[in-house]
Amino acid sequence: MNKDLKSHWEAIYQNKSFEEVGWYQAVPETSIQFFEKLNLPKTAAIMDMGAGESRFVDYLLEKGYTNITLVDISAEALKKTQARLGEKGKSVKYIEADAGTFKATERYDFWHDRATFHFLTEITAIEHYTQNSCRSLKPKAHFLIGTFAEGGPKICSELEVFQYSADDLSEVFARCLTQVKAIKTDHVTPSGAKLKFVFCLFKYDG
Repeated sequence: MNKDLKSHWEAIYQNKSFEEVGWYQAVPETSIQFFEKLNLPKTAAIMDMGAGESRFVDYLLEKGYTNITLVDISAEALKKTQARLGEKGKSVKYIEADAGTFKATERYDFWHDRATFHFLTEITAIEHYTQNSCRSLKPKAHFLIGTFAEGGPKICSELEVFQYSADDLSEVFARCLTQVKAIKTDHVTPSGAKLKFVFCLFKYDG
């Protein structure tokens, strides 16, 4: 794990409330809209990559999903989420790991990544992420990713980020994923800035 990168994210989650960070969403509406159309069984294995303090897990628990894994580089973020969920989140699995080096130990029916992949700017990390996702999905699984779109920020949280089009993402994940649907959307930050995003839903070809 990149110690400098980990320290960077630990400091952010230690010093800022979730409502202050640029990626804050009271309700992750776009992710929910994509997810609901899949009609997955309540026992589906679901993983949220770079979960941070996202409220996507709250939605999943409220809907009765029982097999949820949260992955994040920041122990502080996972600690805050675990404290927030309390007793209702006792079945959730928390994994402290860097998205660029994480190795899954199980396979998933649904992989969710909102605003994590675009922080991977080294070819080795991107390659690892794509290979790991291919290895970690069950047959007919779905993969939902949201990244900065073309015209989006080049710097976020003082870190360089990449921007992608839907076609770019299809090319990156072409080894095992087929794009089902893509949309562009604007994310409005707590300060009122509009950030261009692209969301792509893929299906695993395995």
